[in-house]
Amino acid sequence: MSLDDNKRLVRQHIDLSWNRGHLALAEKLHSKDFLYKSSFVGHPMASPEFAAMVTKIRTAMPDLEVVVEECVAEGDKVVTWSTLIGTIETPALGYPPSDKVMSISAMAFWTLTPGLQVREICTMFDMESFRAQLGLATRTYAEKALP
Repeated sequence: MSLDDNKRLVRQHIDLSWNRGHLALAEKLHSKDFLYKSSFVGHPMASPEFAAMVTKIRTAMPDLEVVVEECVAEGDKVVTWSTLIGTIETPALGYPPSDKVMSISAMAFWTLTPGLQVREICTMFDMESFRAQLGLATRTYAEKALP
């Protein structure tokens, strides 16, 4: 498959899962050994766990929109830089509701199979900015590194 096909698959996955909540369709794009890893989840997730997490987040943030700012492909890898925009209406993943429109930057590293399925997504969110927008305590990176 071409690099453009790879980027199209990733954008389709983001649109189906995060933007539209069509998780059954998104899961059809996953390989049998699919894994999701994230900076805000403490363990790797298989496809059903990923779908449940996205559903939980979309329920808490019904106006959620993920905007892909940049999408780069090389070989079987795709990297996306995205901005998640939305309002937390109900508590989710330990975070309180807020009437503020949140803007969260994320980088995701995608690994695809030769058959054009998503094998792995590894996502890093700017959680300190997210916490600051919620008015929660944050710590500098230097403070976190100290025992």
